[in-house]
Amino acid sequence: MPVSPAQIRAALEDKRNAFQDFNHTWQQDLQRYQAAWQQLTQTPPAKLAASLPAGRIGARPLEPYDAVKKGVLPSRLDWASREESLEWVRSQLAGITTFAVDGSQIFPSKDVSIPVALVQIGWFENAHTPDGTYTKDIALDVLTPEDLKTGRMDEPVDRQVNIRRFVMETERLVSYMRTCKTPDRTLVFFDGSLVVTFADVFDGESRRAYVDAIVALLETSQACRVPLVGYVDNSSARDLTGLLYHWPATDLPQVETLHDAQMLNRLMKWGDRTPLLHCDREGILSDYGDQADQVTFTYLRTTRDRPPARLEIPRWIWESGQLETVVNWVRAEVIIGGGYPYAIETADQIAVLQAPDRQLFYRILQDWAEQEALNLRFSRKLVSKIWRR
Repeated sequence: MPVSPAQIRAALEDKRNAFQDFNHTWQQDLQRYQAAWQQLTQTPPAKLAASLPAGRIGARPLEPYDAVKKGVLPSRLDWASREESLEWVRSQLAGITTFAVDGSQIFPSKDVSIPVALVQIGWFENAHTPDGTYTKDIALDVLTPEDLKTGRMDEPVDRQVNIRRFVMETERLVSYMRTCKTPDRTLVFFDGSLVVTFADVFDGESRRAYVDAIVALLETSQACRVPLVGYVDNSSARDLTGLLYHWPATDLPQVETLHDAQMLNRLMKWGDRTPLLHCDREGILSDYGDQADQVTFTYLRTTRDRPPARLEIPRWIWESGQLETVVNWVRAEVIIGGGYPYAIETADQIAVLQAPDRQLFYRILQDWAEQEALNLRFSRKLVSKIWRR
C-alpha cells in the first residue's frame, strides 16, 4: 500500500530535536570553516606553505595570488541582458572546439536467463563556427557472460558494466585528443572527477581498471597539450576542509558532513572561483604514478542558486599559463547550457538509454538468440513488456 503522509509527518515531528540539534551544530561549524578559509587566503603564500604539515592533507595552495576577499577570485563579469552575455560567449568560444562524452547502460536482469548487458556512449563535438558545424555519434558494446564474470561471489556484477562504460568513455576522449589538430583551441570535458576515490574500496582488479583509464586520460592531455576539464556539478569532496583542519593556525573540529562546495557557497557570486589548488588527497592518488601530483582543482560558481561546481584540471594547464583562458571557456559553456556545460549536457542526451531502448534491445536479443539456437529465456513479465510496447 502507498506510504502514509501522516505517518511521515508524525515521525519527523518525533525526531524534530535531533534534526534541529544537527542543523545548529552544522551551521556553527560552517561559519568556523568559512572564517578559517578567509584567514588562510589572507595569509602570504610563502608563510602559508611553510606552516603546512607534511603528508596528505587534502589540498595545497598552488596558484599565486594577492590576499583575496572572502577567499575567492571575483570574475567581475556582469551583463545587463542575456544578449550581452551571449556576445561575451561568442568572443570566448568563436573557433574553439569543445568535445564531451557520456555513457549509459542496461544492466544484467534476473528476467533474462543468460547474463548480458549493453553499454552505449555518445559524444558531441562543437566547433563553434559561424556555420554551426557539430558532430554527434554513438558507440555501443554488448557484454557477454564471460565479460560479466566477477572475481568474488560477493562482488556485484553491475560493477563490470560500470567499468566497461568508464573505460569506453575515457578511451573515446583519449582517441579524440590524440587526433586533435588544434590542441590550443580545443577543450575536452570529462563528466566527473579525475580522482577516482570511489574505487578505493574496490577489489584490486577493478581499482586498477579505473586508475589505468584515468591515468591514460591525464597522460594524453599532457602529451598532446589538449586542455582537459573534469567537471563535477554536485561535488561532495572535502579537500579544502581537510586543508583547513590540518592547518596549524586553526583549531577546527573534523566535520564529515561539511563539503567544500557547501563551505564556499555563500562566499561566491556567479562566475567567481577559488584560487587553484593541488589535490593532495589520501588514497587512490598513490596509484597514479607520475600523475599523482598532476591533478589541480578550483571551485567555480556556475549558477546563482546552487553551490559551486568543482573543476579538476591537469597541472600542465596552469604551468603553461592557460588556466584563466580555460576557465573562461567553461564559463561560456555554462552560460549556453543554462548552468551546466552545454557540451556535457548534449552528450548525455545523445548517450542516454530510455525504457523503449531497453525493450528494443531485448526484442533484438530474443530474435537473435532464436536464430542462433541459444537457450535464452525471458520471464513472462519481460516478454509481456517487450511485445506489448
